[in-house]
Amino acid sequence: MKYKIALFDLDGTITDSGPGILNSIRYALKKHGLPIPSEEVLRTFIGPPLKEQFQAVCSLTEEESVRMVESYREYYAEKGIFENSVYEGVPQLLERLHKGGVRILMATAKPEYFVKKIAEHFGFAQYFEFIGGACMDGRRTDKAEVIEYVLASCGISEEERKHAVMIGDRSHDMLGARKAGLHSLGILYGYGSREELEEAGAELIAEAPEKVCDLLL
Repeated sequence: MKYKIALFDLDGTITDSGPGILNSIRYALKKHGLPIPSEEVLRTFIGPPLKEQFQAVCSLTEEESVRMVESYREYYAEKGIFENSVYEGVPQLLERLHKGGVRILMATAKPEYFVKKIAEHFGFAQYFEFIGGACMDGRRTDKAEVIEYVLASCGISEEERKHAVMIGDRSHDMLGARKAGLHSLGILYGYGSREELEEAGAELIAEAPEKVCDLLL
């Protein structure tokens, strides 16, 4: 089919944000005297809402997790945000979609304030009609909520959703797409596995940015 609207996740989809996120997690854990888990466990923080992930991984209360997120941002806002890089092939992917007449939007659980700074810093803001993310106060972190916010902000109708696809690397991207009535495309060059994406209902799978173009265009 012809996809007319493409919503992209950010972390693990547009940028390899792992170094900055993991360093920020380590900073927060160290500040609060908590043990630093394995690299494999730390990587589970990339993508999902931070507060919920701190609660799940560190067995913290909601209040304790809020404080962890505040500490995380101390490092992230100054250093972690730019310990980041755009995946090879992604600028070409965005350029091809743009030239193909696809509306390009962003829907991420990362705070919108940080997302816009990243997009401008790394030079890909120009491709996005709208950049939507979470609120700094912890609201709108659920992926489905972010997607609905982006769709509403762009005036996308129920009929138009039939031609829209959510692109991301983790299960919550696929689940959010299904809840919003969108198609879903999972990518394998990020932080999620094929098994995770397929179990979450990904309709399409792409191994590389150029494959995303082939599937969408």
